[in-house]
Amino acid sequence: MEQLISIIIGCISIGVILSAPMGPIGILCVQRTLNKGRSSGLYTGIGAAVSDIFYCLLGGLGISVVTQFIETNSKVLQIVGSVILVIYALYMIIHNPVNRVKDSEVNVNPTRDMITGFLFTVSNPLILFLIFPLFARFSFPSSDIPFYGIIIGYVFIALGAMLWWAVITYAVDKVRSQFNIKSMIKINRVMGSILLAMSLYGIANAAGLITF
Repeated sequence: MEQLISIIIGCISIGVILSAPMGPIGILCVQRTLNKGRSSGLYTGIGAAVSDIFYCLLGGLGISVVTQFIETNSKVLQIVGSVILVIYALYMIIHNPVNRVKDSEVNVNPTRDMITGFLFTVSNPLILFLIFPLFARFSFPSSDIPFYGIIIGYVFIALGAMLWWAVITYAVDKVRSQFNIKSMIKINRVMGSILLAMSLYGIANAAGLITF
């Protein structure tokens, strides 16, 4: 029982830590929560959580072919992922969210939100290099953990990630009513600009133009 509790706590921590950095997917969740309501941001976070558990499974299974491919092609993968983010960042900057603000909940598309959340996160396989040290830190998975314990662990990694997105979207939704349409447009442009800067940095770093 003590081992099971330790697995649950450790795996929830892994899920939260994987989701916590305010990267592109975090910006996307906040933007959608502000523009379309909490459900849209939450569905996006769920898609991201699915991607996280996918990479956790790859890491846990120790698929050397996958990790070797990522190591060999890390620069290319970073450039491709960054280009995708540049396109979305430009969309955020030039898109007017007025219509979505007026009818936020009606326009929510759970399938689209989850798919885009998944694609944004899965386009960054370098997350494996965060997963490996986390697995080592929390000793999961390991040979002394029974099979059912490993399954439970992966379930709680997913729950930990979704818990993070539930908390974030709840907090953002609480202040959402304080923003008017002009504020929404400004937020879109600011977040889009931040995302664009992050994406351009990723391209420049992968291309060797900058080294910090």
